[in-house]
This record gives sequence, structure tokens and C-alpha cells, in this order.
Amino acid sequence: MTADIPSPGRIVIVGGGTAGWLSAATFSRTMGMRDVTLVESSEIGIIGVGEGTFPTIRSTLAGLGVGEGEFLRSADATFKQGVLFDGWATGADSYFHPFNMPIGGEDEALLPHWLAMEGQRASWADSVTVQERVIRAGRAPKRVQDPDFSGPMNYAYHFDAARFADYLRTISLAAGVRRIEGMVAHVEQREDGDIAALTLSDGRRVEGDIFIDCSGFRALLIGQTLGSGFVGCGDTLFNDRALAMQVPHDRPDAPIRPYTLATAHEAGWTWDIGLPERRGIGYVYSSRHCSDDEAEAVLRRYVGPGGEALTPRQLRFATGYRERQWIGNCIAIGLSAGFFEPLESTGVMLIEAALRMVGDFLLPAGSASDTAARNAAARRFNRLMTARFERIVRFLKLHYCITRRTDTAYWRDNADPASIPADLLDLLAQWRHRPPSRFDFTVDLETFLPPSYHYILYGMGFETRLAGGIGRYPGGQEARAAFARVAGASGAAVSHLPDHRALLDHLRGRQPSARVS
Repeated sequence: MTADIPSPGRIVIVGGGTAGWLSAATFSRTMGMRDVTLVESSEIGIIGVGEGTFPTIRSTLAGLGVGEGEFLRSADATFKQGVLFDGWATGADSYFHPFNMPIGGEDEALLPHWLAMEGQRASWADSVTVQERVIRAGRAPKRVQDPDFSGPMNYAYHFDAARFADYLRTISLAAGVRRIEGMVAHVEQREDGDIAALTLSDGRRVEGDIFIDCSGFRALLIGQTLGSGFVGCGDTLFNDRALAMQVPHDRPDAPIRPYTLATAHEAGWTWDIGLPERRGIGYVYSSRHCSDDEAEAVLRRYVGPGGEALTPRQLRFATGYRERQWIGNCIAIGLSAGFFEPLESTGVMLIEAALRMVGDFLLPAGSASDTAARNAAARRFNRLMTARFERIVRFLKLHYCITRRTDTAYWRDNADPASIPADLLDLLAQWRHRPPSRFDFTVDLETFLPPSYHYILYGMGFETRLAGGIGRYPGGQEARAAFARVAGASGAAVSHLPDHRALLDHLRGRQPSARVS
């Protein structure tokens, strides 16, 4: 926890859940702000169907000053090392998007030589990292002796969203955040358009200097009050509904996958994540390509007998983002700013990214020319967040548009060039003849760095024919040596890492370390 910093004034957060309480915890514990109020109503539920995260969550949690074991227990969390995709390319395929960077980091020198090997090569992910073999063996990303939030493998978490929000609430309140239970009935604005105060349904008035809109899909402040329009992306990303179940494990010691399993179906895909006591399973689908009844049949077929007595919960959503997420003294964070389907777990990561920028951009109250500087910060924030949203759309569409599936209208429509963003079409046309280049990306705007594009492209079987041949690319001997090092290290990685459930039980205080040593 940091020392107090000059405050931007009274911060009022509207809405709880992950976005609201992660904002409150970050402002109070990481940034040291001491005048933070959160207004939420117990009458409004949270979108809590289970959450996957991005590796950035580890530095976020470390910044909050919490212990990893405490977090794992409180949020019912497990480790996540990437996403295993089944059936996306042909209907009978499987590939892994690992969190580990390729050997050599972001160095692009290996990729041309892997492409030139063609039929005599392992998958791209298996050629440049041991992580796929680690996860297929059911291993954890770290060992008992590794410090909190670090280990030999890069990792994030799965957790119960409701329990995570409760945990964030607990540590926020302990840091001095003030919680007000109530429903916002009216938003009072000043003459210049800034928000002055909230009036609750019981007549109480909550004043503030900076208002954080975490009101979810309602976008109470940024949308309903300040009129920021919604940029829909449904013509590119078709999925607009999800059905979710919480399925108990068939036995207490059932293995827990250390990754998200994403399985393609007729009109969408299922997520399958393992928590200590249950699996969170959901079907994300396009209502234009199947009915709700057909979607439920797909989900029940996937879950099997374990779901017979369960009733799925439905979520309807619009994919897209607000034209402006920061207007005047109001900043939208979380679902009120934008939403994408849970493919690649962008939701919590976008909250983290927004909070980091807000922390840098907010000025102490009373600074000279603070209004002009604040408005300049808002313009900068909006440009950066909009660019980030646009690039996420591009990356998510990549998972669909290079499919070779033609068995249903859903997959045929996803491969239709009319549904593919123009910049992605341009890149794909070039990548048919050369590997992706660092000049194809503006790294500060990317949520997913070039190696992630490589994992998806070549996991999906995308074909790049090297124009001019391999002679254009030096370093063939070094590349082959690097591939050999990865292949030779996989056995040791598997043998030196513990079973996933066994490590979780130890870190959660449920068993001695002997089983995981």
C-alpha cells in the first residue's frame, strides 16, 4: 500500500461488482486516496457467472497489498495458463493460446524458420514454449517455494466473480472506503455539465468531485446522463447471448484444468473453467444463428448428466463500447464503458487498464488550470481506450474469420469478408505472404501483443507462404537450436511442477506441502 498522494478530490463510485470494488480498492489501497465513496444497491445484481483474467491481474493484486493464498481462498480462485481451443479451425482440431511468451520473448526471428519447416514441425506453441505440455499434464504454473504472484510459467486466474467482488469490498472498507447502500434516483449537474451530486431514492444527497460510473450495462452516468453514444460491434462479433451453469465436480478430488477450455459449436462456443468446488460452464452464441431453445440444447449436451437438475442463467448483451468513456468529471469503467464476449477474458483487464490510466491522468484538486488539464486528459483517455477497444475487436474476430468450417451459417458468416474489419483484412492479405511484423502493431494500444496473434493464426492453421523464400530470413541454425531447447525442456518442466489441485489445496491451507513438493 502506498503513502497518501495529493487527492483529486472526493471520488464517488456508482455501482459495485468487480468494476466498482476493484476501482475502490485501487484508489484506496494502491493509489492511497482517502476520500472514496461507493454507492451500490443490493437490489441490483451483478453479472457474476465466473471470470477468467489476464496475467496483468497479478501485478494488480500485488499492488493492492494482498497475499496470493488469501486471494485464492477468498475468491475461490484457481490458476489459468491460457486458453485451449477445440474445434475452431475445422471442427476436429485443437490448439493452445499460452500465456508464456515464445522463447526469445517478442523476437520474430524464429517464426519464418518454423514456417519453412512445414510438415516436419510441432505446433507453433509447442515449438516455442513448454506451457502447452505443462497444462495438458494438469500441472500448476508455479511451485510451493515460489513467491506470491510469480512462478516459472506465466499465469492468471479463474475465480468466482461474486466472491471476488466481496473480497474486494472487504479490503476496500478496511482501507477506509465509505459504502452507501442506496438506489440513485437523480443525477444533479452543474451549469458546465459536470456532475455535482447524486440523489438517492430515500432523498439522501451524495456530493463528489470525480464520479466513476461502474453501473454496468445501464451506463447510468456516462450514457443516460451525459449522453455518450454506444458504438455497436455486432456486425463483426455476432455473439449476443450466453447461457451459464455452475456444475459441481463429480468427486471432491476431481482434477482442475489449469486453463480455460473453449469449445466451438454450431452457433457459438462454450467456456469451461474449473474452480475448487465446481466448473463454470457457459454457451456464448448468436441469436441470429440459433434460438434460445437450441442454445440450451447445445449447453446441456455439452454438460451431460451433471447438468440435468440445473437451470441455466441467461445473459443478453450488446457488443461494443461508448464513444467517450470520460466526459467532464465522469469516467466509465467496466461494463458501462464497453463489453465484449468472454473470449480471451478482456473484461477485468479493461478495468485494470482504465484504472492505470486514470491514476496517471487525474490531477490533485485545486491545481492551476486543472479544468483545462482534466479535459485534455479526458481526450487522451478516450483516444487510447477507443483504440484499445478497436484492436480487441480485431483480435477477437481473428479467432472466427480464418476458420475453415463451413458446416453452419454461423461459421460461414464469420468468414465472410463483409464482417471483417478493413484493417484486419489488409493484414491477413499481407500475412499470406509474410509473417506478422512489429510494424503491424502499435504496442502501447494493444491488449494482445504480436505473439498472441501468432498463437491464434498458426494454431488455426493459417497459411503463410514466404514470398522470396526462407533466404530472406537469416538465423536458421539458431532457430533450430532454439526449437530443440524447448523440446528438451518440456519433460523437466512437467516433472518439476506440481499437480494443479494439489498446489491449490496447499496454498489454500488444506493439506501439507509433501504432496506438492
